[in-house]
Amino acid sequence: MKVKEIVKSLEVLAPPVYQESYDNSGLLTGSGNEEVKGILVALDCTEVIIQEAIEKECNLVVVHHPVIFGGLKKLNGKNYVERTVINAIKNDIAIYAIHTNLDNMNNGVSAKICELLELENLKILSPKKETLYKLTTFVPSSDTQKVLDSIGTAGAGQIGNYSNCSFSSEGKGSFLPNDKATPSIGTVNKVESVTETKIEVQFPVHLKSNIINALHAAHPYEEVAYHVTKLENVNKEVGSGMYGTYSEGIDANVFLQKLKDTFKVGAIRHTKIIQPLIKKVAVCGGAGSFLLGNAKGVGADIYITGDFKYHEFFDAEDKIMIADIGHYESEQFTIDLLIDYLNNNFDSLRIQPTENNTNPVHYFS
Repeated sequence: MKVKEIVKSLEVLAPPVYQESYDNSGLLTGSGNEEVKGILVALDCTEVIIQEAIEKECNLVVVHHPVIFGGLKKLNGKNYVERTVINAIKNDIAIYAIHTNLDNMNNGVSAKICELLELENLKILSPKKETLYKLTTFVPSSDTQKVLDSIGTAGAGQIGNYSNCSFSSEGKGSFLPNDKATPSIGTVNKVESVTETKIEVQFPVHLKSNIINALHAAHPYEEVAYHVTKLENVNKEVGSGMYGTYSEGIDANVFLQKLKDTFKVGAIRHTKIIQPLIKKVAVCGGAGSFLLGNAKGVGADIYITGDFKYHEFFDAEDKIMIADIGHYESEQFTIDLLIDYLNNNFDSLRIQPTENNTNPVHYFS
C-alpha cells in the first residue's frame, strides 16, 4: 500500500477543496509513491511525534494540525517546526495533515464532539456558501435515463437525504456536422434536428471532475454540450461547527460536569449560567469564537469550543453560556475519528494512535 493510496482515501473523508484559504492541509513531507510500513495518528506533529514514528517504524504520520502552517523560508533547525520537518525528511517519514477540511465536514471534528455528548438532530452551525454547482446538459431523449444514472452514480443530484434529484425539460436541438466530424446521430454537412432533454442537476464542488467524466462516458454525442454554474445556495453538508439537541433538558451544572469528565478538562472557563436546563448545544472544535453569533442565532443554550479571549466572553451578552474547554481538549478525539476511518478502509495496515499528549497547555490544581 502506497502513501498516495492513503492520501486518496483521506481526501474522500475530507476533500482538500473544503479547507480554509489560510490552511495548509495535505501531504507536507514525503513521496506519495513510498510503501507504507505503518501509520501513526496524532493531533499535532512535533519532534516527539516524529521520534515516536521512528521508534515504531511508522513512515506515515497523519495529523490534524499542519506543522508547516505559515510557510518555511529556511531549514536551519532554529525552531521546533524546522527541526520536526528536518527529522521527518531525514528518516523518510511522510506527514499528512487533515485540518480545516476535516473541521468543515458533517462527519468531522465537531460531529465527533456531538457524538461524545450524545446530541441528536445534528446540523452544521455555519454552512458554507459557493460550494455547490449546477450542471446543465442536453441529451437525446432516448439517452436521458442513461446519462442521469451515470452522473447520479458519480454523486450529482444529492440534496440532503434525497439522491438522484434532477429537473428535465424537452426541446429541439440542432447541429451541423462538418466533414471532420463523426456524428452518432445525423449526417456530415447536413443540419440535423433532434428531440433532446435538458437536464439540470446540483452537485458539490469536490465531485466536479467525477461528474463531468461520468457525463462524457454516458453521453452519445461526439461533442457534449454542457455548462457548469456556481450556485449561491448554502451547502448544508459542509461548514463550520455543529449543533444538536437533547430530547429532555439536562441541568446546567450536571452538563458542565459531564463536559469536564468526557473531555478530561483541567478546568472549564465559562460565562454565567443563563438557562437552568441545557437543551440545545452548539460546538466547534479548536478555536471557535468566530461562530458565537451563529450559536446565538440558532438559539443554543451553550456554546462549547476553545481559545476564547477575555473580552470575547462579554459577547455572550447574557443570551448564551460560553464554555471554553481548551483547544486540544476539544479536538483530542479527532485521533479516534481518524483511527476508526483508516482501520475501516485499510484493515491490513498497522495503524496506531500516538502515546504522547501534545497539549502544550497544562493545568495546576
